[in-house]
Amino acid sequence: MTTLAQPSMLSIGPHAVQPPVVLAPMAGITNAPFRTLCREFSGGKGLFVSEMITTRALVERNEKTMQLIHFDASETPRSIQLYGVDPVTVGKAVRMIVDEDLADHIDLNFGCPVPKVTRKGGGSALPYKRNLLRAILAEAVGNAGDLPVTMKMRKGIDDDHITYLDAGRIAVDEGVTAIALHGRTAAQHYGGTADWDAIARLKEHVPEIPVLGNGDIWSADDALRMMRETGCDGVVVGRGCLGRPWLFGDLVRAFEGSGEYARPSLREVADVMVRHARLLGEWIGDESRGVIDFRKHVAWYLKGFAVGSEMRKRLAVTSSLDELRAQLSTLDLDQPWPSGADGPRGRTSGNNRVVLPDGWLKDPYDCAGVGEDAELDTSGG
Repeated sequence: MTTLAQPSMLSIGPHAVQPPVVLAPMAGITNAPFRTLCREFSGGKGLFVSEMITTRALVERNEKTMQLIHFDASETPRSIQLYGVDPVTVGKAVRMIVDEDLADHIDLNFGCPVPKVTRKGGGSALPYKRNLLRAILAEAVGNAGDLPVTMKMRKGIDDDHITYLDAGRIAVDEGVTAIALHGRTAAQHYGGTADWDAIARLKEHVPEIPVLGNGDIWSADDALRMMRETGCDGVVVGRGCLGRPWLFGDLVRAFEGSGEYARPSLREVADVMVRHARLLGEWIGDESRGVIDFRKHVAWYLKGFAVGSEMRKRLAVTSSLDELRAQLSTLDLDQPWPSGADGPRGRTSGNNRVVLPDGWLKDPYDCAGVGEDAELDTSGG
Protein backbone atom coordinates (compact mmCIF):
# COMPACT_ATOMS: atom_id res chain seq x y z
CA MET A 1 0.00 0.00 0.00
CA THR A 2 1.20 3.51 -0.85
CA THR A 3 0.91 6.30 1.69
CA LEU A 4 0.70 10.08 1.82
CA ALA A 5 2.83 12.15 4.14
CA GLN A 6 -0.26 13.36 5.96
CA PRO A 7 -4.05 13.16 5.63
CA SER A 8 -5.42 15.62 3.09
CA MET A 9 -8.47 17.85 3.15
CA LEU A 10 -10.03 19.50 0.13
CA SER A 11 -11.88 22.80 0.42
CA ILE A 12 -14.69 23.46 -2.07
CA GLY A 13 -15.67 26.94 -1.02
CA PRO A 14 -16.96 26.61 2.56
CA HIS A 15 -17.22 22.82 2.30
CA ALA A 16 -14.42 20.69 3.75
CA VAL A 17 -14.06 17.40 1.89
CA GLN A 18 -12.00 14.91 3.86
CA PRO A 19 -10.72 12.67 2.52
CA PRO A 20 -10.43 14.60 -0.77
CA VAL A 21 -12.48 12.12 -2.78
CA VAL A 22 -15.28 13.01 -5.21
CA LEU A 23 -17.75 10.73 -6.96
CA ALA A 24 -17.70 11.62 -10.66
CA PRO A 25 -21.08 12.49 -12.17
CA MET A 26 -22.18 9.69 -14.51
CA ALA A 27 -25.45 9.92 -16.43
CA GLY A 28 -27.87 7.18 -15.46
CA ILE A 29 -25.55 5.99 -12.68
CA THR A 30 -24.95 8.58 -9.95
CA ASN A 31 -28.59 9.10 -9.07
CA ALA A 32 -29.74 9.35 -5.45
CA PRO A 33 -29.81 5.56 -4.81
CA PHE A 34 -26.23 4.99 -6.01
CA ARG A 35 -25.00 8.05 -4.11
CA THR A 36 -26.69 6.62 -0.99
CA LEU A 37 -24.75 3.36 -1.32
CA CYS A 38 -21.42 5.09 -1.91
CA ARG A 39 -21.99 7.48 0.97
CA GLU A 40 -22.96 4.65 3.33
CA PHE A 41 -19.76 2.73 2.56
CA SER A 42 -17.68 5.89 3.08
CA GLY A 43 -19.33 6.71 6.40
CA GLY A 44 -20.56 9.97 4.89
CA LYS A 45 -17.05 11.16 4.03
CA GLY A 46 -16.25 12.61 0.60
CA LEU A 47 -18.30 14.53 -1.98
CA PHE A 48 -20.96 12.80 -4.08
CA VAL A 49 -22.10 14.67 -7.18
CA SER A 50 -25.44 14.23 -8.93
CA GLU A 51 -25.66 12.90 -12.44
CA MET A 52 -25.43 15.57 -15.09
CA ILE A 53 -28.32 18.05 -15.29
CA THR A 54 -28.99 19.93 -18.53
CA THR A 55 -29.44 23.63 -17.82
CA ARG A 56 -32.20 24.21 -20.34
CA ALA A 57 -34.20 21.26 -19.01
CA LEU A 58 -33.76 22.58 -15.47
CA VAL A 59 -34.90 26.08 -16.37
CA GLU A 60 -37.91 24.61 -18.20
CA ARG A 61 -38.64 22.38 -15.18
CA ASN A 62 -38.61 19.17 -17.17
CA GLU A 63 -40.28 16.47 -15.04
CA LYS A 64 -37.45 13.95 -15.31
CA THR A 65 -34.86 16.62 -14.57
CA MET A 66 -36.72 17.79 -11.47
CA GLN A 67 -36.60 14.20 -10.15
CA LEU A 68 -32.87 13.96 -10.87
CA ILE A 69 -32.09 16.98 -8.68
CA HIS A 70 -33.69 15.34 -5.64
CA PHE A 71 -31.30 14.84 -2.74
CA ASP A 72 -31.77 12.63 0.28
CA ALA A 73 -32.09 14.53 3.55
CA SER A 74 -28.78 13.03 4.70
CA GLU A 75 -26.81 14.37 1.71
CA THR A 76 -24.57 17.28 2.62
CA PRO A 77 -23.27 19.17 0.83
CA ARG A 78 -25.77 18.74 -1.99
CA SER A 79 -23.77 18.80 -5.19
CA ILE A 80 -25.21 19.29 -8.70
CA GLN A 81 -23.39 19.02 -12.00
CA LEU A 82 -24.75 21.24 -14.76
CA TYR A 83 -24.21 20.93 -18.50
CA GLY A 84 -24.93 23.97 -20.65
CA VAL A 85 -23.76 25.69 -23.82
CA ASP A 86 -25.55 29.02 -23.67
CA PRO A 87 -24.24 31.55 -21.13
CA VAL A 88 -27.63 33.12 -20.48
CA THR A 89 -29.33 29.75 -19.88
CA VAL A 90 -26.50 28.61 -17.62
CA GLY A 91 -26.87 31.81 -15.62
CA LYS A 92 -30.63 31.29 -15.27
CA ALA A 93 -30.14 27.69 -14.11
CA VAL A 94 -27.59 28.73 -11.49
CA ARG A 95 -29.84 31.54 -10.26
CA MET A 96 -32.74 29.06 -9.99
CA ILE A 97 -30.59 26.73 -7.88
CA VAL A 98 -29.66 29.61 -5.58
CA ASP A 99 -33.13 31.14 -5.29
CA GLU A 100 -34.84 27.79 -4.63
CA ASP A 101 -32.08 26.35 -2.43
CA LEU A 102 -31.66 23.30 -4.65
CA ALA A 103 -27.97 22.62 -3.95
CA ASP A 104 -24.89 23.71 -1.99
CA HIS A 105 -22.32 23.28 -4.76
CA ILE A 106 -22.43 23.58 -8.55
CA ASP A 107 -20.08 21.75 -10.92
CA LEU A 108 -19.98 22.58 -14.64
CA ASN A 109 -19.37 19.88 -17.23
CA PHE A 110 -16.94 20.46 -20.11
CA GLY A 111 -15.85 16.85 -20.46
CA CYS A 112 -18.49 14.96 -22.45
CA PRO A 113 -16.84 13.42 -25.56
CA VAL A 114 -19.80 11.78 -27.31
CA PRO A 115 -20.39 12.80 -30.95
CA LYS A 116 -24.01 13.93 -30.54
CA VAL A 117 -22.73 16.61 -28.14
CA THR A 118 -19.41 17.61 -29.68
CA ARG A 119 -20.90 17.90 -33.18
CA LYS A 120 -22.95 20.80 -31.81
CA GLY A 121 -19.99 22.39 -30.02
CA GLY A 122 -20.85 21.16 -26.53
CA GLY A 123 -19.01 19.09 -23.93
CA SER A 124 -15.30 18.63 -24.45
CA ALA A 125 -15.43 20.63 -27.69
CA LEU A 126 -16.52 23.81 -25.93
CA PRO A 127 -13.31 24.89 -24.13
CA TYR A 128 -11.65 25.31 -27.55
CA LYS A 129 -13.82 28.43 -27.92
CA ARG A 130 -12.09 30.42 -25.20
CA ASN A 131 -14.48 33.38 -25.19
CA LEU A 132 -17.56 31.17 -25.03
CA LEU A 133 -16.06 29.26 -22.10
CA ARG A 134 -15.29 32.54 -20.35
CA ALA A 135 -18.84 33.81 -20.89
CA ILE A 136 -20.39 30.64 -19.46
CA LEU A 137 -18.13 30.68 -16.40
CA ALA A 138 -18.79 34.38 -15.82
CA GLU A 139 -22.56 33.85 -15.89
CA ALA A 140 -22.36 30.84 -13.59
CA VAL A 141 -20.12 32.44 -10.99
CA GLY A 142 -21.93 35.76 -11.24
CA ASN A 143 -25.27 34.16 -10.44
CA ALA A 144 -24.05 31.68 -7.83
CA GLY A 145 -23.96 34.02 -4.87
CA ASP A 146 -22.19 32.21 -2.04
CA LEU A 147 -22.33 28.80 -3.72
CA PRO A 148 -18.95 27.50 -4.96
CA VAL A 149 -18.71 26.79 -8.69
CA THR A 150 -16.28 24.16 -9.96
CA MET A 151 -15.67 22.67 -13.41
CA LYS A 152 -14.68 19.33 -14.93
CA MET A 153 -12.88 19.12 -18.26
CA ARG A 154 -10.59 17.04 -20.46
CA LYS A 155 -7.14 17.84 -21.85
CA GLY A 156 -8.60 19.02 -25.13
CA ILE A 157 -10.19 17.86 -28.35
CA ASP A 158 -7.20 15.82 -29.53
CA ASP A 159 -3.41 15.95 -29.30
CA ASP A 160 -3.33 18.81 -31.84
CA HIS A 161 -5.91 20.90 -29.99
CA ILE A 162 -5.05 20.89 -26.30
CA THR A 163 -7.07 23.35 -24.23
CA TYR A 164 -6.74 22.52 -20.55
CA LEU A 165 -4.07 25.07 -19.59
CA ASP A 166 -5.89 27.98 -21.24
CA ALA A 167 -9.19 26.77 -19.78
CA GLY A 168 -7.64 26.53 -16.33
CA ARG A 169 -6.40 30.12 -16.46
CA ILE A 170 -9.81 31.34 -17.67
CA ALA A 171 -11.45 29.46 -14.79
CA VAL A 172 -9.20 31.18 -12.25
CA ASP A 173 -9.87 34.60 -13.82
CA GLU A 174 -13.64 34.07 -13.62
CA GLY A 175 -13.72 32.91 -10.00
CA VAL A 176 -14.12 29.15 -10.34
CA THR A 177 -13.40 27.45 -7.00
CA ALA A 178 -11.73 24.23 -8.22
CA ILE A 179 -11.01 22.30 -11.42
CA ALA A 180 -11.17 18.57 -12.12
CA LEU A 181 -9.14 17.31 -15.07
CA HIS A 182 -9.73 13.99 -16.80
CA GLY A 183 -6.33 13.14 -18.23
CA ARG A 184 -7.63 12.22 -21.67
CA THR A 185 -8.65 14.10 -24.80
CA ALA A 186 -12.10 13.86 -26.34
CA ALA A 187 -10.58 11.73 -29.11
CA GLN A 188 -9.43 9.18 -26.55
CA HIS A 189 -12.90 8.80 -25.02
CA TYR A 190 -12.09 6.20 -22.33
CA GLY A 191 -9.34 4.35 -24.16
CA GLY A 192 -5.61 4.21 -23.60
CA THR A 193 -4.00 5.48 -20.42
CA ALA A 194 -4.93 8.68 -18.61
CA ASP A 195 -2.17 11.31 -18.72
CA TRP A 196 -1.45 12.04 -15.07
CA ASP A 197 1.43 14.34 -16.09
CA ALA A 198 -1.18 16.73 -17.48
CA ILE A 199 -2.80 16.86 -14.05
CA ALA A 200 0.56 17.81 -12.54
CA ARG A 201 1.07 20.52 -15.18
CA LEU A 202 -2.37 21.98 -14.52
CA LYS A 203 -1.66 22.07 -10.79
CA GLU A 204 1.54 24.03 -11.48
CA HIS A 205 -0.31 26.31 -13.91
CA VAL A 206 -3.17 27.29 -11.56
CA PRO A 207 -1.72 27.17 -8.04
CA GLU A 208 -4.42 29.55 -6.82
CA ILE A 209 -7.19 26.94 -6.68
CA PRO A 210 -7.50 23.19 -5.99
CA VAL A 211 -6.96 20.80 -8.90
CA LEU A 212 -8.56 17.35 -8.82
CA GLY A 213 -7.31 14.42 -10.88
CA ASN A 214 -9.54 12.02 -12.78
CA GLY A 215 -8.75 8.96 -14.85
CA ASP A 216 -7.63 5.38 -14.20
CA ILE A 217 -8.33 5.29 -10.47
CA TRP A 218 -9.32 1.65 -10.08
CA SER A 219 -8.28 1.20 -6.44
CA ALA A 220 -7.62 3.22 -3.31
CA ASP A 221 -3.89 2.81 -3.88
CA ASP A 222 -4.29 4.37 -7.33
CA ALA A 223 -5.82 7.45 -5.69
CA LEU A 224 -2.93 7.82 -3.26
CA ARG A 225 -0.43 7.32 -6.07
CA MET A 226 -2.10 9.95 -8.25
CA MET A 227 -1.92 12.52 -5.46
CA ARG A 228 1.67 11.68 -4.68
CA GLU A 229 2.82 11.75 -8.31
CA THR A 230 0.86 14.81 -9.50
CA GLY A 231 0.54 16.99 -6.41
CA CYS A 232 -3.20 17.30 -7.08
CA ASP A 233 -5.49 18.31 -4.25
CA GLY A 234 -8.04 15.52 -4.62
CA VAL A 235 -9.31 12.74 -6.84
CA VAL A 236 -12.47 12.17 -8.84
CA VAL A 237 -13.55 8.54 -9.14
CA GLY A 238 -15.84 7.42 -11.95
CA ARG A 239 -15.75 4.04 -13.70
CA GLY A 240 -13.72 2.46 -10.89
CA CYS A 241 -16.77 2.40 -8.61
CA LEU A 242 -19.15 0.78 -11.11
CA GLY A 243 -20.49 -2.28 -9.32
CA ARG A 244 -18.22 -1.40 -6.39
CA PRO A 245 -19.78 1.31 -4.22
CA TRP A 246 -17.63 -0.01 -1.35
CA LEU A 247 -14.59 1.50 -3.13
CA PHE A 248 -15.40 4.71 -1.25
CA GLY A 249 -14.92 2.87 2.03
CA ASP A 250 -11.52 1.70 0.75
CA LEU A 251 -10.65 5.28 -0.17
CA VAL A 252 -11.51 6.57 3.29
CA ARG A 253 -9.44 3.87 4.96
CA ALA A 254 -6.51 4.48 2.60
CA PHE A 255 -6.43 8.21 3.30
CA GLU A 256 -6.69 7.50 7.01
CA GLY A 257 -3.69 5.16 6.84
CA SER A 258 -5.32 1.73 6.80
CA GLY A 259 -4.70 -0.93 4.17
CA GLU A 260 -7.74 -3.01 5.11
CA TYR A 261 -9.74 -2.91 1.91
CA ALA A 262 -13.10 -4.52 1.19
CA ARG A 263 -13.00 -7.97 -0.43
CA PRO A 264 -16.65 -8.98 -0.33
CA SER A 265 -17.80 -12.51 -1.04
CA LEU A 266 -20.40 -13.06 -3.73
CA ARG A 267 -23.00 -13.37 -0.95
CA GLU A 268 -22.13 -9.87 0.28
CA VAL A 269 -22.12 -8.52 -3.27
CA ALA A 270 -25.54 -10.09 -3.88
CA ASP A 271 -26.92 -8.34 -0.80
CA VAL A 272 -25.68 -4.99 -2.13
CA MET A 273 -27.20 -5.74 -5.53
CA VAL A 274 -30.63 -6.34 -4.03
CA ARG A 275 -30.39 -3.22 -1.89
CA HIS A 276 -29.33 -1.15 -4.91
CA ALA A 277 -32.30 -2.42 -6.91
CA ARG A 278 -34.68 -1.79 -4.01
CA LEU A 279 -33.42 1.77 -3.55
CA LEU A 280 -33.94 2.43 -7.26
CA GLY A 281 -37.50 1.15 -7.05
CA GLU A 282 -38.26 3.35 -4.05
CA TRP A 283 -36.71 6.37 -5.79
CA ILE A 284 -38.60 5.81 -9.04
CA GLY A 285 -41.79 4.84 -7.21
CA ASP A 286 -42.13 1.49 -8.99
CA GLU A 287 -40.35 -1.73 -7.99
CA SER A 288 -40.35 -3.23 -11.47
CA ARG A 289 -38.97 -0.11 -13.10
CA GLY A 290 -36.31 0.06 -10.40
CA VAL A 291 -35.18 -3.52 -11.05
CA ILE A 292 -35.19 -2.89 -14.79
CA ASP A 293 -33.05 0.22 -14.28
CA PHE A 294 -30.70 -1.86 -12.13
CA ARG A 295 -30.02 -4.31 -14.97
CA LYS A 296 -27.21 -2.14 -16.35
CA HIS A 297 -25.28 -2.69 -13.11
CA VAL A 298 -25.40 -6.51 -13.06
CA ALA A 299 -22.28 -7.17 -15.14
CA TRP A 300 -20.26 -4.66 -13.13
CA TYR A 301 -21.20 -6.22 -9.79
CA LEU A 302 -20.43 -9.73 -11.04
CA LYS A 303 -17.12 -8.91 -12.74
CA GLY A 304 -14.62 -11.70 -12.07
CA PHE A 305 -17.01 -14.07 -10.28
CA ALA A 306 -17.69 -17.54 -11.65
CA VAL A 307 -21.19 -16.89 -12.97
CA GLY A 308 -22.10 -18.57 -16.27
CA SER A 309 -23.26 -16.63 -19.31
CA GLU A 310 -26.77 -18.08 -19.17
CA MET A 311 -27.18 -17.03 -15.54
CA ARG A 312 -25.86 -13.56 -16.36
CA LYS A 313 -28.46 -13.30 -19.12
CA ARG A 314 -31.25 -14.36 -16.72
CA LEU A 315 -30.12 -11.82 -14.13
CA ALA A 316 -30.09 -9.13 -16.81
CA VAL A 317 -33.80 -9.63 -17.57
CA THR A 318 -35.22 -9.75 -14.04
CA SER A 319 -38.12 -7.42 -13.34
CA SER A 320 -38.90 -7.86 -9.63
CA LEU A 321 -36.95 -8.00 -6.38
CA ASP A 322 -38.23 -11.52 -5.67
CA GLU A 323 -37.02 -12.67 -9.08
CA LEU A 324 -33.64 -11.00 -8.56
CA ARG A 325 -33.24 -12.61 -5.12
CA ALA A 326 -34.31 -16.02 -6.45
CA GLN A 327 -31.80 -15.94 -9.31
CA LEU A 328 -28.97 -14.79 -7.05
CA SER A 329 -29.77 -17.53 -4.51
CA THR A 330 -28.92 -20.22 -7.08
CA LEU A 331 -25.30 -19.01 -7.34
CA ASP A 332 -22.34 -20.26 -5.34
CA LEU A 333 -22.56 -17.36 -2.93
CA ASP A 334 -19.56 -18.48 -0.91
CA GLN A 335 -17.18 -17.43 -3.69
CA PRO A 336 -14.49 -15.07 -2.36
CA TRP A 337 -13.66 -11.77 -3.99
CA PRO A 338 -11.95 -12.74 -7.28
CA SER A 339 -8.41 -11.71 -8.08
CA GLY A 340 -8.29 -9.09 -10.82
CA ALA A 341 -11.78 -7.77 -10.13
CA ASP A 342 -10.34 -4.46 -8.92
CA GLY A 343 -9.09 -3.57 -12.40
CA PRO A 344 -10.60 -1.47 -15.21
CA ARG A 345 -14.32 -1.58 -15.80
CA GLY A 346 -16.78 0.33 -17.94
CA ARG A 347 -16.21 1.75 -21.40
CA THR A 348 -12.70 1.54 -22.85
CA SER A 349 -13.10 2.58 -26.50
CA GLY A 350 -10.59 5.13 -27.76
CA ASN A 351 -8.91 6.78 -30.76
CA ASN A 352 -12.18 8.23 -32.03
CA ARG A 353 -12.55 11.02 -34.54
CA VAL A 354 -14.13 13.95 -32.75
CA VAL A 355 -17.16 15.21 -34.63
CA LEU A 356 -17.29 19.02 -34.57
CA PRO A 357 -19.40 21.77 -36.15
CA ASP A 358 -18.17 22.96 -39.55
CA GLY A 359 -15.30 25.41 -39.15
CA TRP A 360 -15.11 24.91 -35.37
CA LEU A 361 -11.31 24.79 -35.30
CA LYS A 362 -10.69 27.85 -37.49
CA ASP A 363 -10.69 30.40 -34.68
CA PRO A 364 -10.33 29.44 -31.00
CA TYR A 365 -11.58 32.86 -29.91
CA ASP A 366 -14.63 33.19 -32.13
CA CYS A 367 -17.60 32.99 -29.80
CA ALA A 368 -19.67 31.05 -32.32
CA GLY A 369 -23.26 30.30 -31.42
CA VAL A 370 -24.07 26.81 -30.21
CA GLY A 371 -27.50 25.37 -30.96
CA GLU A 372 -30.04 24.42 -28.31
CA ASP A 373 -29.84 20.82 -29.44
CA ALA A 374 -26.31 20.64 -28.07
CA GLU A 375 -27.90 20.33 -24.64
CA LEU A 376 -28.57 16.62 -24.55
CA ASP A 377 -29.10 14.33 -21.58
CA THR A 378 -25.97 12.23 -21.93
CA SER A 379 -22.82 11.12 -20.15
CA GLY A 380 -20.66 13.64 -18.34
CA GLY A 381 -17.32 12.35 -19.66
